[in-house]
Amino acid sequence: MSHVLIVDDDSDTREALAAIIAQDGLTTALAGDLREARIQLVRQTPDVVFTDLKLPDGSGVDLFEDLDPTSGVEVIVITGHATVESAVSALKMGATDYLVKPINMQRVKAILSRLPRPGDLKAEIGTLRGELRRMGRFGLMLGSSPAMQEVYDQISRVAPTAASVMLVGESGTGKEVAAQTVHQLSLRRKHAFLAVNCGAISPNLIESEMFGHERGSFTGADRQHKGYFERANGGTLFLDEITEMPVELQVKLLRVLETGMFMRVGTTKEIETDVRLIAATNRDPEQAVVEGKLRLDLYHRLNVFPISLPPLRERGKDVELLAQAFLEELNERYGTRKHFPPAVKEMLLSYPWPGNVRELKNYVQRAHIMSSADSDATAVVPLQISIAKPSAGTAITIPFGTSLAEADRQLILATLEQCGGVKTRAAEILGISLKTLYNRLVEYGNDTKLAEGEASDESQTVGRANV
Repeated sequence: MSHVLIVDDDSDTREALAAIIAQDGLTTALAGDLREARIQLVRQTPDVVFTDLKLPDGSGVDLFEDLDPTSGVEVIVITGHATVESAVSALKMGATDYLVKPINMQRVKAILSRLPRPGDLKAEIGTLRGELRRMGRFGLMLGSSPAMQEVYDQISRVAPTAASVMLVGESGTGKEVAAQTVHQLSLRRKHAFLAVNCGAISPNLIESEMFGHERGSFTGADRQHKGYFERANGGTLFLDEITEMPVELQVKLLRVLETGMFMRVGTTKEIETDVRLIAATNRDPEQAVVEGKLRLDLYHRLNVFPISLPPLRERGKDVELLAQAFLEELNERYGTRKHFPPAVKEMLLSYPWPGNVRELKNYVQRAHIMSSADSDATAVVPLQISIAKPSAGTAITIPFGTSLAEADRQLILATLEQCGGVKTRAAEILGISLKTLYNRLVEYGNDTKLAEGEASDESQTVGRANV
């Protein structure tokens, strides 16, 4: 039977909590200050601790020092309205959740219903780390590079808590997959995970989508509609592109975070919700605050635990791992047995992937679609070059009167230079075979250039092997 320790200097609060907890078949121990709490900890290690932050002889967070970090004890802190910031700080230190006085007993029941058996969640996370070492997977995420190992460590720490998470990363880095992984490793995993793209909803409809509306509340509202906060009750709500949310709605979102209450459009009746928020943006959130795109107070509430997702170009051989996983999915879906030829593998590692994982997945699908039906190899299709930020030196000037042969020579050599000497990539861009490119270089009598190109290819291969 699970055991709960309740630490609060108010006897009415202690007795009310004990009565609710006893209904769930849990045993309880009561303490009015830190001294009594430490005595109870010696007598019996609890599975859950409810502790007030303000105690006569110190702060409830001081109990963290008396708890074995490997014991799996869940800590829920209790605070007054004026000290919610202290509760957020406690979450960063490892608290699982927090309650605001006057305590809502329905919220207590919701917290208890989410609590796993001691150590269950930590054991599952440990198992996932074992899978990572074997397969390069962590939950729904894939990759074994040092940059991703750091992300996995952060998710391991924050997932079992109630802390809000802010995911920051370029478009296509997998922020929604990271959010789903946090949810699946959290105490809310048996409840809903809902994703909302704040930039994809009309500003006129976003409040209704978030909080719902009553029938007849506006033209076209022919029925009652439950919003995301109501449907995600008990679970996780992922707000993608949070900086695109209208500022006036951010005020209402902040109120939900502070009180756990909201109102459907067209009514004054408050509805209670218990939702964990994970926000994401591909912008610098602090710059968004400066530009007035994101409220400072909301930013602090959402940014309890920030996680930065690395771009694909910083993940080394994760590119190969991801590409192979995407190809295996396509093979399973279409009953094929395709593999990447060497030329494609070389391109995968030499390309900077401005569109990150999303661009890589699209490329693998194109290569699979364009491949011949009677071949087990994917097609060698050209990579799409980003035109948003052209690099310097990507154009050559050919004066009027230049012979076609000379223009051809300049174009080939310039393309080879832009590709860093990687001839396979240069041949692909030029639309010629690798053999033709070699022959042209020999024709130009440029054996030195050819040798330099070969050396460049070799050095890049060695460099990639050491990633």
